Amino acid sequence: MKILRRSLLLLFTILLLAVFYNYPKLNIIAGYAAKMSGSSVFLAKRSLAFTDSTDTNFSPVNLASNRVDAETKTTYSSAFGLLTRKAEYREGLGNILVLDGTNLAEDMPVPKRNRLENDLAFPYGNKEPKDTVFSTVDYTKLNATVDAMFNDVNKTRAVLIVYKDKIIAEKYDTNFDKNSILLGWSMTKSITSTLFGVLQCKGAMNIYDKAPYEEWKNDDRKNITIHNLLQMNSGLEWDENYNTISDVTKMLFLSEDVTTAQIDKPLVGKPNETWNYSSGTTNLLSGILRKQFNTHQEYLDFWYSALIDRIGMNSMTIETDMKGNYIGSSYAWATARDWAKLGLLYLHDGNWNGDALFDKDWVKYATTPTPTSDGWYGAQIWLNAGSRYPDVPKNMYSFNGYQGQNVFVLPDQDLVVVRLGLTKNADVNHFLSEVLNSFK
Repeated sequence: MKILRRSLLLLFTILLLAVFYNYPKLNIIAGYAAKMSGSSVFLAKRSLAFTDSTDTNFSPVNLASNRVDAETKTTYSSAFGLLTRKAEYREGLGNILVLDGTNLAEDMPVPKRNRLENDLAFPYGNKEPKDTVFSTVDYTKLNATVDAMFNDVNKTRAVLIVYKDKIIAEKYDTNFDKNSILLGWSMTKSITSTLFGVLQCKGAMNIYDKAPYEEWKNDDRKNITIHNLLQMNSGLEWDENYNTISDVTKMLFLSEDVTTAQIDKPLVGKPNETWNYSSGTTNLLSGILRKQFNTHQEYLDFWYSALIDRIGMNSMTIETDMKGNYIGSSYAWATARDWAKLGLLYLHDGNWNGDALFDKDWVKYATTPTPTSDGWYGAQIWLNAGSRYPDVPKNMYSFNGYQGQNVFVLPDQDLVVVRLGLTKNADVNHFLSEVLNSFK
């Protein structure tokens, strides 16, 4: 009997230690599941069953069980019944992950929208585009190239190709269409950066000024500029690892205020000499944007009035943290057509049908390689200057996100290519080269 008791005590101790050791991981697993499930159901208008079988159906996130309360628009995700995370949907702010023991303010301000309404066709309005046939395009080859992106390996949800402002190819996976709202993940970073371009070109900001953080004024971090942050070349410590408990997973799933996640990090390199991809840096930039305005309402409105609604990205919502700050690193949702509009804005040097949001100098700045990035990165924009895609022009640049969200801009070809999906398995170099080979 004593042996049995000792065995049971040992087993209980092992289980207790296992739970203690894995509890932080369970917190992040349940947090991811609650965040994604609620956004998919309440923002993108998909069913929970569909979300469970697709967006959250990968290890270890699929270990969580999810349920939604349609009346309160609340999502609950449980990890083995040991830990439950909650997220609350707020119209205009998205699905907000709530920390245990805390509550969202009832009176959180929401952005005021002025959605573009006119009788123009895409892209300058939201009416259906007129059919346009270009003699220089081999549509049979182009459509075959697009079709090849849709299979169980690539898991593509949407492809949209715009040539000379005209849609020449558009395809969606089953259960998706032109009205489907899709998460851009880190393509949101390019939205955040673009707002700095708007302010810079208005003369309302100088990106070469020192970053406005009092916490840095008494050490070498005082030399970090907004420019360094835009290029992710500040030298600040940051671990962007989604496979473990890291700086980025703690920021996204365990933080009330994402704009402060990197403020207290030390320098591990020198500004302008140490490129390191960091979602924390982008959320520092979101915090800097907040500092430009007297009220939180002005900050919330600016993202839409200065850019998103101004170019008719009517479907877009950028989600916030518990403090109402935009999670500028990760959480913008929009249709494929609206994601294409951002690419077209850059293709046209910041001019949107006669409305100048920024100028070609900003495009040149944003697409100039960051020192020590091997030609891969500009100002929150990915580049091909280092021939990452060898069969694609070197001046191609793109907005990229987790699981293969992409808006590719090819200036010489007057082309914007959007691909949205659930994996990065697609051979982007082959896909883009085949698109280009479709032109005679």
